Amino acid sequence: MDLGAGDGALTAALTAAGAQVLAVELHPARLRQLHRRFADDPRVRILELDLLQLRLPSRPFSVLANPPWSLAKPLIRMLTARDSLLRQADLVLQQGLVRDLADRGTIGRFRAEYRRAVPRHAFRPEPPGAAAVLRLSRR
Repeated sequence: MDLGAGDGALTAALTAAGAQVLAVELHPARLRQLHRRFADDPRVRILELDLLQLRLPSRPFSVLANPPWSLAKPLIRMLTARDSLLRQADLVLQQGLVRDLADRGTIGRFRAEYRRAVPRHAFRPEPPGAAAVLRLSRR
């Protein structure tokens, strides 16, 4: 799953690696761009939905996403909920939050790891602060 899929940069990388992708986006202009970009790709399913309204899959799933940073904490709570079948998530978030969560080491049944910093120039537009990848994986 690509949560907050934006223009589809991560979705494209995932499909190039052979993955089936559920791309979730709410912003109308970004949705139009996703539909144009992946119109003929049967590996991509696009949902117009607020991330916090998403019903998680009833089978094991993985996430690679750069979600809106304002939704990071509620999204992490949702992904790590007791009934979640999440296997692993790599989330690009504010670096400070990633460090705080990684310092805790665990979130419920999940290990929280700081994977790497992501340079600001890797984003369009650049974010207001530093970013990093948080990995959540089942313990």
